[in-house]
Amino acid sequence: MSIQAIKSALAGVSGVPVTAYDSAGEVNPEVTREVYRRVADAGIHNIVAAGNTGEFYALTVDEIYKVQDAAVAGVNGKAPVTAAIGRSQREALQMARRAKEIGASAVMSHQPVDPFAAPQSQIDYFRGLAEGSELPLIAYVRADGFSVDDMKRLADHPNIAGIKFATTDLMLLSRAISASHANGALYVCGLAESWAPAFAAVGARGFTSGLVNVAPQLSLEVHRALSEGNFEKARQVAEKIELFERLRTKFRNGANVTVVKEALEIQGLKVGPVRVPGLPRLDEADRETLRQLVEGWNVR
Repeated sequence: MSIQAIKSALAGVSGVPVTAYDSAGEVNPEVTREVYRRVADAGIHNIVAAGNTGEFYALTVDEIYKVQDAAVAGVNGKAPVTAAIGRSQREALQMARRAKEIGASAVMSHQPVDPFAAPQSQIDYFRGLAEGSELPLIAYVRADGFSVDDMKRLADHPNIAGIKFATTDLMLLSRAISASHANGALYVCGLAESWAPAFAAVGARGFTSGLVNVAPQLSLEVHRALSEGNFEKARQVAEKIELFERLRTKFRNGANVTVVKEALEIQGLKVGPVRVPGLPRLDEADRETLRQLVEGWNVR
């Protein structure tokens, strides 16, 4: 798939499915494949295999490969599959090579979690992956400390299709978009539906979503409204999911994936608990709040 086709997909909704585990706590390829099938069948534009909602950092490399195999099988050509890569640069490049072999359309690099990572060197990390990957790269930026020049150096690389911008520094985002080449990487809202209108207002296009696991039609409604320039409609839909997103941010985002997985269980899909250090299970009060919310959406 061409880099332009990936950019077009990124301008839509990038869904990040969960990873299902069996009763022994092992990756369940069959249920994981079903999760990806459901998201693809809903019409989500780009599907990320083993992203953060898929618990990338709680998986071994072999488990990441199992998830990505399940993703390609479940999506079955209905949308681009963007395979998540990361960890050391050498491991990430190995993951990128395998992603091409299994038929992924692009790769998305998680930002390095090394506590001693310098911002400019993190840009070098992304650019090194873009140089070594035969697939277009999406860079996942989720920390503060980057400059406009850093972002421009990232966005202007010819093999970087998009930047998943996942901080609330909208001033930096706005300035970076203005400074970057018009034909460079697409800046994408990495903070889901609730932030998508604000990001769109400063020039970002598309957004990522964990909600697509549970209520993809709401994600698509937000996207459709923003595509039409109808910010009021987008905000109205976002209000329906505000509580869902607030529950996910509890415990410094430790409940992020937990809320999505328990919502799926409320819908009848057994995906297992979140692995530590994520919150394995919600408490009874939050679970009841979530149950009422999901049932109120009347989605299956």
